[in-house]
Amino acid sequence: MALKATVFKATLNIADMDRHYYADHHLTIARHPSETDERMMVRLLAFALNADEHLEFTRGLSTDDEPDLWRKHLTGDIEHWIEVGLPEEDRIRKACNRSDRVTIYVYGGRAMPVWWEKHHNRLDRFGHLQVIALDQDSTDALAELADRSMALQVNIQDGEVTIGDESRMVSLEPRILKRV
Repeated sequence: MALKATVFKATLNIADMDRHYYADHHLTIARHPSETDERMMVRLLAFALNADEHLEFTRGLSTDDEPDLWRKHLTGDIEHWIEVGLPEEDRIRKACNRSDRVTIYVYGGRAMPVWWEKHHNRLDRFGHLQVIALDQDSTDALAELADRSMALQVNIQDGEVTIGDESRMVSLEPRILKRV
């Protein structure tokens, strides 16, 4: 018998001073059985950093043809493909060919610099690709916020992100490795 996804509910109150975006989002997140709390919370962070009314979670790990999040045009074409983790070059190439803009949030401790060293030269050719790094301590702290029912306040100002619930707060500073 196959394991089923675990459903998480999250309310994000987003105050993004950098983009002048202020909204509440009530989200249902399906966590694949093989997905960690850290990865799920990085997906949630990626949502907060790119939030708008048309951004949505996809089937993610359960399908190869979809990113973790996307925003689509009214025509159904992919406007923004958002991936988390350390994807292989062929997946990045496919994403860049299928969408107007691609953002990858990379994390993974010591594996991240190795991944970047291996791929950065070949990624320069994609003008609409942005790569953003998250440090291990920040993603570990983010994972500690994971709960089946979450109410999180997200503040973004001058590139610094503060995310927390009523009792805990995590500050992170995503580092841009490749700019669009």
